[in-house]
Amino acid sequence: MFSLLNEAPPVMVDLFMQSSGSRKSRRWLISVLILLVIVALCWWLWPASTLDKGAESKRAGASGMGRPGFGASAIAVPVRVAPATEGEFPIFYKALGTVTATNTINVRSRVAGELVKLYFQEGQKVKAGDLLAEIDPRSYQVALQQAEGTLATNQALLKNAQLDVQRYRGLFAEDSIAKQTLDTAESLVSQYQGTIKTNQAAVADAKLSLDFTRIRAPIAGRVGLKQLDVGNLVAANDTTALVVITQTQPISVAFTLPEKDLSAVISRYRTGDKLPVEAWDRGDTKMQATGVLASLDNQIDVATGTLKFKARFENNDEILFPNQFVNVRLRADTLKQAILVPTAAVQFGTDGTFVYVLDGDKKVKLKLLKTGPSDETSTVITEGLAAGERVVLEGTDRLRDGAEVEVVNDSKDVPAGPGQKLQGKPDSKSEKSAVLGKVEKPNV
Repeated sequence: MFSLLNEAPPVMVDLFMQSSGSRKSRRWLISVLILLVIVALCWWLWPASTLDKGAESKRAGASGMGRPGFGASAIAVPVRVAPATEGEFPIFYKALGTVTATNTINVRSRVAGELVKLYFQEGQKVKAGDLLAEIDPRSYQVALQQAEGTLATNQALLKNAQLDVQRYRGLFAEDSIAKQTLDTAESLVSQYQGTIKTNQAAVADAKLSLDFTRIRAPIAGRVGLKQLDVGNLVAANDTTALVVITQTQPISVAFTLPEKDLSAVISRYRTGDKLPVEAWDRGDTKMQATGVLASLDNQIDVATGTLKFKARFENNDEILFPNQFVNVRLRADTLKQAILVPTAAVQFGTDGTFVYVLDGDKKVKLKLLKTGPSDETSTVITEGLAAGERVVLEGTDRLRDGAEVEVVNDSKDVPAGPGQKLQGKPDSKSEKSAVLGKVEKPNV
């Protein structure tokens, strides 16, 4: 190529060199353009992600979610508050119970025979003495007639024997008969008298058997489903009952309590106090009935360390059924003039139990305290809080001691429900009224 360049005219050489330089320039220009596109893309994407992170940081700071040392602590946190109150607090012992009928009777026939009639409807309420069923009475009527006939025969023989004794006594007085004849006649009278007593018992037994053919309710209660149909042959004291009667008014609930709880319950029971007992449904959400503690067992079960109790319920509406499972609440005592706060306000930390108390209207103060008994709605405060102090119900996870707050609702009469979410202070009076309208009043 160099030889050709040397031999070529000068003009051709210049054109060739310019063409080679332009190709290099184009390659260099293309490389520069590609680099500029990459830089532009990086510049375009990098500020967007940076702005997003900045926006998230601003939102996190504005929401007040930061804990001590994080976020913008000066941002007011929306909270709900409620006052600590003074009142009575019932102390309940909870247990699992089973409803038991006061009496359960398996009605069986006392005599054998064919079941000819049923006088009850399944599930019907009956009174003591009501007719339930009837066994074919004809054979028992015949047996009664036979017993009465035998009794009448022997009564006639007795009367004749007594007349003989009277005659023999006269003859013996005249020394017309031997003493042995009189003794034999008197002995025969005594014999007939014994026979008549046996006959009278046979008549009474026949009458009783005939009466047993009409089966009656031994107690008042409610009958269950029939176990035998008309036409079946039954035997005396058959294993299969005709029907089962359960006495459900009143009704009992059996339950157990651990031995650690016995002293408070038994001491009041032995003084004659009527300890109230509540029966709640299986889900422990609705109270079914109220009653009183009726009795207790005389020994602790060593296997479980519990003592059996039995509560009595009038059950006028018959809402409790035998063998039903219930949750039992035994009221053992009632605390008077106790300081109460909503359970949702009580928090737990490394330093112990505490609440956030509204300090003025803009800040909260952390107060350590000691608690007593509690339930789903209220907790007894034994130390560290006075009645009237306002405690934070919601928003506690965003608070620290001395944090600024914004009270969304401050109800001295209607504490807020712990399940509601806070979205910040309403922008208008109508929105604030809507928030307050959702507040439910718990049973404190």
